[in-house]
Amino acid sequence: MTNIPELAGRLGLRPEEIHAAGSSAVKIAVAAVRARIAAGRRGKLILVTGMTPTRHGEGKTVTAIGLANGLARIGRRSVVCLRQPSLGPVFGVKGGATGGGKATVEPSEAINLGFTGDIHAIAAAHNLLAAMVDNHVYHGNPLGIDPERIIWPRTLDMEDRALRHLTVGQGPDPRSTAHPSAFQITAASEVMVILALARDYADLKARLGRVLVAYTAAGAPVRASDLHAEGAMAALLKEALEPNLVATNEGVPALVHAGPFGNLAHGTCSRLAIELGVAVADYCVVEAGFATDLGAEKFVDIVTPALGFDVDAAAIVVTQRSLREQGGASDEDALGPHPAELATGLANLGQHLDNLRAMGLGAVAALNHFPGDTDEEADLVRAFCRSRGVTVVESRGFEEGGAGCADLARAIETAAAAGARSHPLYAAGTPLLAQVETIAKRLYGAGEVVAAPEALADLRHLEEIGEAAGPVCMAKTPLSLSDNPKLKNRPQGFTVTVHRFARSAGAGFTVAYLGAIETMPGLPTKPAAESIDLADDGTILGVH
Repeated sequence: MTNIPELAGRLGLRPEEIHAAGSSAVKIAVAAVRARIAAGRRGKLILVTGMTPTRHGEGKTVTAIGLANGLARIGRRSVVCLRQPSLGPVFGVKGGATGGGKATVEPSEAINLGFTGDIHAIAAAHNLLAAMVDNHVYHGNPLGIDPERIIWPRTLDMEDRALRHLTVGQGPDPRSTAHPSAFQITAASEVMVILALARDYADLKARLGRVLVAYTAAGAPVRASDLHAEGAMAALLKEALEPNLVATNEGVPALVHAGPFGNLAHGTCSRLAIELGVAVADYCVVEAGFATDLGAEKFVDIVTPALGFDVDAAAIVVTQRSLREQGGASDEDALGPHPAELATGLANLGQHLDNLRAMGLGAVAALNHFPGDTDEEADLVRAFCRSRGVTVVESRGFEEGGAGCADLARAIETAAAAGARSHPLYAAGTPLLAQVETIAKRLYGAGEVVAAPEALADLRHLEEIGEAAGPVCMAKTPLSLSDNPKLKNRPQGFTVTVHRFARSAGAGFTVAYLGAIETMPGLPTKPAAESIDLADDGTILGVH
């Protein structure tokens, strides 16, 4: 294990600017982060994204960690910025989110199982607001809240489908008002998004105050500030706003902080972590959720305008497994050689490479190696990418750690030195539907965008309350370039339907739902929790 206070010192952080958070992590004071940003030093910002994933995952986290380790191997000061794992996926189907093999962040078990308590603080702040809404109604309801129009749910950092729809306020007390409610997993909470985007404590509190929680019978919005809730919520989040510093297995600094969803939110670690990483390192490596059509687009259109600087280069994670599946191989067959299907699936990679080009990004294809991969199929990928003017580098971070990603690091350094910078797909102030149309046609390959009557009603309502503003945050399946998970490879000319719009006023964006997005997942038939155990000597087993 790396000595984390010593590591913080190597980043130029003074002892009084950090404090211990558990035995193997430190938190960095917000004032210290702002001071480093104000100093004006700026390293290169590297985004790790991917092609359309399979349900198995393609190894973006392993690649991001391996790339940071690889950059250190070639003598560059690097930092990797990752989201905090949510307990729901850890105990569900996905497992942990700290990398694997010889490319991990440590202590992996602690990070996967609650870490520094940030997500618990977010849940507490979220649920405090829910309690204050119902308490206001109970005690006379001076704001005139319509109980049937309370839109702020409860939250829990666990997968539990039984909590998706419920009724609260039942009981014999005549002042209690029964009304519908729901739970969402904490990674889907707007409080999580706010924490990830807040620049300091003042911004945190202002964003919390803007949160929409309910409407009156006349349709007027009710916000957290109307309930005087933002101060207490911010107090609960004081330490959670401080970035967490740990290290990779090779001693490279890792900032693991915040964990917003990758579809109905922007799906990257905190703004403060990224700003600090860029300020103290030559290369700051950031992993974005899902593929270019979701994570990379949101990073460029939502995050970089807030940061005030752009991405210098991107690594797109490519796997033979995903290419086979996109080309028509079954889930099982995709695990082994199928060169014909892989060749067909290269069209999917082509769309993602076009997407990065549309956002101004110079890209390197990181061919992440898995058992069952073949040289024949790797040659097909290399030839395809060469025809597109894109460098392909085999990535072996899982097997070889930083040494297996040194070539990738050199290629990324070359791409970042070329001078290309990312740019948003649309101008600020573009109407919401026009934003959706731009993204759907340019990045998904859609031929038409249709707004359902419910979505048009949502737009009219947002206009009435002065909240019909962008940027838009697209909520759709990650398993296809389209809004239909069954459409594989590179579909063209399909119709995208916007089913509804929802405003995340504190986050500062509007979510466009292109399908049913579940904000409270359920556990699978055999959850990962069944394989997790605690040995008699206190060793945690089975967290992967």
